[in-house]
Amino acid sequence: MSASTNAFSLPRGFRAAGHACGIKADPSTPDLSLFVSEVPCAAAGVFTQNRVVGAPVHVSRERVPGDSVRGVVINSGNANACTGERGLEDARWMTAEIAARLGCRAADVLVCSTGVIGHFLPREKLAAGLPMLVERLGTSEDSLATAARGMMTTDTVPKLSSRAVNVNGQTVTVTGAAKGAAMIAPNMATMLAVVMTDARLSGGETASLLKEAVDVSFNCISVDQHTSTSDTVLMLANGQACDEGEATAAENQDFREAVREVCTDLAQQIIRDAEGAAHFVTVDVTGTRTREDAHRIAKAVADSPLVKTAVTGNDPNWGRIVSAAGYAGVEFAEEQCSLSINGIEVYRRGSPTECDEQRVSAAMATGEVGIELQFELGEGTSGEGTARIWTCDLTTEYVRLNSESTT
Repeated sequence: MSASTNAFSLPRGFRAAGHACGIKADPSTPDLSLFVSEVPCAAAGVFTQNRVVGAPVHVSRERVPGDSVRGVVINSGNANACTGERGLEDARWMTAEIAARLGCRAADVLVCSTGVIGHFLPREKLAAGLPMLVERLGTSEDSLATAARGMMTTDTVPKLSSRAVNVNGQTVTVTGAAKGAAMIAPNMATMLAVVMTDARLSGGETASLLKEAVDVSFNCISVDQHTSTSDTVLMLANGQACDEGEATAAENQDFREAVREVCTDLAQQIIRDAEGAAHFVTVDVTGTRTREDAHRIAKAVADSPLVKTAVTGNDPNWGRIVSAAGYAGVEFAEEQCSLSINGIEVYRRGSPTECDEQRVSAAMATGEVGIELQFELGEGTSGEGTARIWTCDLTTEYVRLNSESTT
């Protein structure tokens, strides 16, 4: 079984650093992050589904999966997206600057950028900051926390998660850092994450394991339906917790679960820190014919502006939820659907219940809202499709923040 670590510790053989080089308006705010392994890693990535992608996505996507990656360099405050050939040159230059100081190939360094779209990176500031970033590399919890801060844009808190698990008699650590607060939609969004482990994996195994974890975590969160240009989740495995020649951790179920738990924890932290949000919302759908049908319905509910604004006001306007389920593109009859909010049934098999709306509103006012849609589909009305998506409400503060991003 995996266990949460008391501290956010780096896996063996990894170092991290954060630094401020002046990309952001406040020159004292960290805007550079670096995660490095002392030895080559098996690495994989999952990237944005947007057809318009940042230069770092192009560069990193070319380099994974692989078995010789040494690190990930990240800048915040500038997405290096929609910047043409110069943007690609800048992204490759960043990796070369780090590689020269690590003693590896530029192709062994991955790169991410996040921030405002359509602006060229300030090379002079980066040229001064990248060497300092390498000098600050450390193994402490503070080093990891500063690296997590260097990734942040509109985030209010750094996002970290660690798990420890026994694999072949050895304690293996899985640790992740992430950023994200808006432009969040299923199939990735303006979020970055780096997951590190000292378990032994091949590049192909890392890719398979990461996709499996992302599908049930980062691809199950939604803030505003906006899939960004920069979304990237990277996983690095250096094998430093394992003996030479030892079997990989790919088939160890506890390890696989630890990776999923770290990704899920980070995904939920993104939703809890969503721009302007006051409610954390869990949408559960059960009893559909397939998982795909359940996911489609859950996504329609989670993405609905009318559902989100009702949650903002603690308004048990459940008709909006049922209506969103109805336009999700999944066949069902009204009498095959029931709905509960925070465990209080408000709609049963196509008809309203005699629930106390004030009680439902009070339950929503706690800030934790659970929406459960139960369907009676499939053979014998016992469909096995289930899905869960995490989202938030839509507040006036979100509108304010996103009306002032560049002004």
